[in-house]
Amino acid sequence: MRISKRGEYAMRSLIDLAMAHAVGRGVVPLSALAECQNIPASFLEQILMQLKREGILKSTRGKYGGYALAKPAKEIIMGDLVRLIDGPLAPIACASQSAYEPCTCPDEAHCGLRLLMVDVRQSISNVMDKYSLEQVSSVALAKLQADGLEPNVVHQIRHMSLAERAKKMRKFVPPVMESDFAI
Repeated sequence: MRISKRGEYAMRSLIDLAMAHAVGRGVVPLSALAECQNIPASFLEQILMQLKREGILKSTRGKYGGYALAKPAKEIIMGDLVRLIDGPLAPIACASQSAYEPCTCPDEAHCGLRLLMVDVRQSISNVMDKYSLEQVSSVALAKLQADGLEPNVVHQIRHMSLAERAKKMRKFVPPVMESDFAI
């Protein structure tokens, strides 16, 4: 299993949002998230919009607007997030529980590769489904605080003026909306 850049950016952004929430900063501007994680703002906007459509995030418009968690971080399971963004955790389709496709091998029930990949999928699933966003972000936040640091996203919010936010957002080109039909 390999997590895509989209999946990586989604998880990093959600961890930042959860840490910001934990220290009393509920709404985080897109520009602050993009800046502190070094993610292109237009790509991040697409990811955050997907998370918003799925009910994980909510957004607030205006000069003090941005993104916030739409539900408690303890209810967001990391494995579910990866499945949402990147699809099944299984390395091959015949080992998947959520997106199963038959093997091309002649004897699936006794296929050594499939049996190995089912075990790999189960191991990955056990770890990813064990942790909530709250657990992951609280460990990261505790490590930062133990080192006398604050989350980078909180630092960005604190030190970025409204004028700087507006300037960064002018560079941002909104993503092209997908249509419901294809020609």
